[in-house]
Amino acid sequence: MLKKENTALIIIDVQGKLAQIMHNRDLLFQNFQALIKGTQALKIPVIWVEQLPDKLGATIPEIADLLKDDMQPISKYTFSACGNEDFLKALKQSDRKQILITGIETHICVYQTCIDLLNMGYEVHAVTDAVSSRTYENKQLGLEKMKNAGADITSVETALFEILKAAKGSEFKEIVKIVK
Repeated sequence: MLKKENTALIIIDVQGKLAQIMHNRDLLFQNFQALIKGTQALKIPVIWVEQLPDKLGATIPEIADLLKDDMQPISKYTFSACGNEDFLKALKQSDRKQILITGIETHICVYQTCIDLLNMGYEVHAVTDAVSSRTYENKQLGLEKMKNAGADITSVETALFEILKAAKGSEFKEIVKIVK
């Protein structure tokens, strides 16, 4: 089970024109926003990476506008975010061992980051409705490979309510507003 004090959110490469051609894009963007707002309400750290932003463009405004006041994206060139020293430093500083992993593309950068995190001893939860690829088949392939490697598969609502544990308090009320 996800625990609030042990969970971090990683957002991978939701950038420019590539983000615009993802399978089921509109719902994907809504789910990214709900998950970010939910983790912010729960005060869960977020680590945000971009793949070659000078070539692929910046993170889409729907996400960047929710994050830019608190942080800046970490630029990378490796498919796995774990190939970047700044990412590894941010991950270590978060002092969290349970990772909610989101982003694009599921079968490339999300998958490779997930595998590296698993190999480093992290518990990884792939958020199925907050990952995508250009095709449905590649999204499913990436999720299947992550699951087979030992990642847990979850959804935005499942993860947020799992962290909450109970239907009470101000955090619960905030999460209900976000997901409904």
